[in-house]
Amino acid sequence: MFRSALAATLLIATPAAAQQLTADETAKVDTIVADALKSSGAPSASVAIVRDGKIVFARAYGDQGPGMKATSPAAKYQIASISKQFTAAAILLLEDAGKLSLDDKVSKWVPDITDADQITIRQLLSHTAGIQDYWPQDYDFAAMSKPVTPQQILDRWAKKPLDFRPGTAWQYSNTGYVVAGMIIEKASGMKLLDYLKAKIFKPLGIDAIDQDIAVGKGFPQGNHRFALGPVRAARPAAPGWLWAAGELAMSASDLAKWDIARIDRKILSPEDWQTQETPVLLADGSNTRYGLGVSLGGRDGVRTVEHGGEAVGFLSDNFVIPKKRFAVVALVNADFGGAQDAITGGITDLLLPAAPPPSRPMTLDEYRDSLASLVFGQLRAGTLDREKLTEDANYYFTAQATEDYHTSLAPLGDPVSFTALGKPRLRGGFVNRNYSIAFANGQKLIAITYAEPGMNGKFEQFLIQPRD
Repeated sequence: MFRSALAATLLIATPAAAQQLTADETAKVDTIVADALKSSGAPSASVAIVRDGKIVFARAYGDQGPGMKATSPAAKYQIASISKQFTAAAILLLEDAGKLSLDDKVSKWVPDITDADQITIRQLLSHTAGIQDYWPQDYDFAAMSKPVTPQQILDRWAKKPLDFRPGTAWQYSNTGYVVAGMIIEKASGMKLLDYLKAKIFKPLGIDAIDQDIAVGKGFPQGNHRFALGPVRAARPAAPGWLWAAGELAMSASDLAKWDIARIDRKILSPEDWQTQETPVLLADGSNTRYGLGVSLGGRDGVRTVEHGGEAVGFLSDNFVIPKKRFAVVALVNADFGGAQDAITGGITDLLLPAAPPPSRPMTLDEYRDSLASLVFGQLRAGTLDREKLTEDANYYFTAQATEDYHTSLAPLGDPVSFTALGKPRLRGGFVNRNYSIAFANGQKLIAITYAEPGMNGKFEQFLIQPRD
């Protein structure tokens, strides 16, 4: 899949005020990316770095696929959920224009969903509305092979009972962002993408397009992988599935232009940027560490703003430290392996060295952990008990997928450890638990699982990927 680790290069000329990368730093960035692609199996990556508020580096690596004449840093990758911060920004702009309020009840705009009179627009954007997520899986399920409209998504998922009372819990919800997109169109009188182009992309010189058309000739090929099997071309989801929850495709440099707008407090007012970057609190005062379309953290006492994205065949990460005037964008054409996080983390550690974050204590559900270990053993042995899987998980584990899992995992032998990562968390009505798996030969894997609640809940997802 590789043409060359340095298949394409574009170093951006910047004013003298921006400290450009040294030759040594550039070489180390190349190594970080090459190592991430090699360990994950992702075919390509596109990377942009912002330093001193300017783009100082943009480079593409590897093989972007048969649709590309040559690997290019200008290629538009699907950025998926990173798009959520643009949806949230559109709401903030409409509030400034007096068209709506973050504290409007959803019933004012989209009345035909469950408890619309109890949910605010702010809760939609902060994932605290309680609306069930329509895509918690890390794979495309059967319905995604057919086109969908926003209203059809709402009819199927947003009319179910809420997962919790609005404002009392945090649960990632793509469905909530579909509702937000519908509100934008009603309040603005424009199509969502047209509004974003007029108010954000054109002023910033960003060439963003609908990810549904970023397919085929001239665009990177998305890729899947079943466990440690061969990298396989991914079939894109049918049109409509990401929309306001993840509708955009753009280059790494274009996304970096948005990061610079965040750093410089342009396009949005400083007050709006602050609103987006302020963590939303739950009714009991708990900190969600999430603002409006962005995840919020800290590094050496300074706030970080980040969001990842996952489309069918693509992963992305956008990491910004506004006060440091620093950002890293990493886009990969693979929906496995985590190369994008290894790249942004590695580059940040290189250019802004910091002490590693303290480890978090883990709470273990021993029975579910043992059941996960059992299913992993079945995947290795090729004896998968399908009674332990939901209908969607059985759809995912085709004969080809099951064979790839078996043939790639069996040679590793028995694992020396199978350890839970972090705490179980709710998403889309399922419980997410992840596991680190190590073998005597040094191979490390991660299992990303979703299961129905309860002791005997069936697995909705059981994905195995390499782990650095």
